[in-house]
Amino acid sequence: MLRMIPRYPFKITATQIAGRLSGEGFTTSKRTIERDLHELSRTFPLMLDARTKPFGWSWQKDAPAFDLPGLGEHEALMLMMVERHLKSLLPHATLDALAPYIKAAAKRLDASTDHGNPSGWVDKVRVVPASQPLMSPVIDSSIHRAVTAALLHEHQLKIHYRKRESDADVEYRIHPLAMVQRGAVFYLCVRISDYEDVRLLAVHRIRDAEVLDAKSERPANFSLERVIADGMLDFGQGESVELLLSFTESTGQHLFETPLSSDQAITQMPDGRMQVAATLPDTPQLFWWLLAFGDAVEILEPAHLRDKMIATLNNMRTRYRMN
Repeated sequence: MLRMIPRYPFKITATQIAGRLSGEGFTTSKRTIERDLHELSRTFPLMLDARTKPFGWSWQKDAPAFDLPGLGEHEALMLMMVERHLKSLLPHATLDALAPYIKAAAKRLDASTDHGNPSGWVDKVRVVPASQPLMSPVIDSSIHRAVTAALLHEHQLKIHYRKRESDADVEYRIHPLAMVQRGAVFYLCVRISDYEDVRLLAVHRIRDAEVLDAKSERPANFSLERVIADGMLDFGQGESVELLLSFTESTGQHLFETPLSSDQAITQMPDGRMQVAATLPDTPQLFWWLLAFGDAVEILEPAHLRDKMIATLNNMRTRYRMN
């Protein structure tokens, strides 16, 4: 029963507890539960909100984590890794609920001094970006709270949004569909107003956000996996391209271990170069990736990408020409 009680400011009524207990095979009366809760509140930091009916019970906001069995080292390690790597991807309500457990986990690991146990794992692993690291843009905590709450509970949002090259905010009513972290930036996949197409909005450009009572409406064919596979998060338009590249041998070796696509094919050429064929979403990210290889790669097909590379290199030559 104690596990059913949420942390303040959320609350649960004795009637709701009775219903949940009944669902788990424990039949008891509302009066008995109320009597037990008052008795438990003498030992545990429980509080009764009697300001409005129906009255509700909560754990005090700063109450220490309570659970049985005791928090072990492996459980503590898991919570610390969650706090370090998933904090920005969790709803604020979940973070609030986890806060006392994470605090208890930190104390549990700090108290462990034996070598070779899980307590040292946090200092032995890191996640680093494969590209030039960038600092994350600042997201107001109240906006992050509203966005994650609306996404979690499937409600619409009213937001004011500042486009990158604009000095004025635009008001949108949006249907949040998904949130994705791309490098240092978080993006919301949304429907705007009653339009059916899916758009991307950078969360840090939201100036204020209000959760609406209206439920968000999810397109019947929406799939976050498809959005990612089609290259939308790489700012593409969902079109694919059959790519044919020529790499220097030393530069292209990594593609044996980390292929570009499931249909990738590599042919070793007589001059030592590697010819790579693959079908990929046609995105700006793909072009930026190829540009980073400089003269170690040549785009053979398609023609429009090859022409774009030639034009870019000509522009670079003009810009860097010595006077």
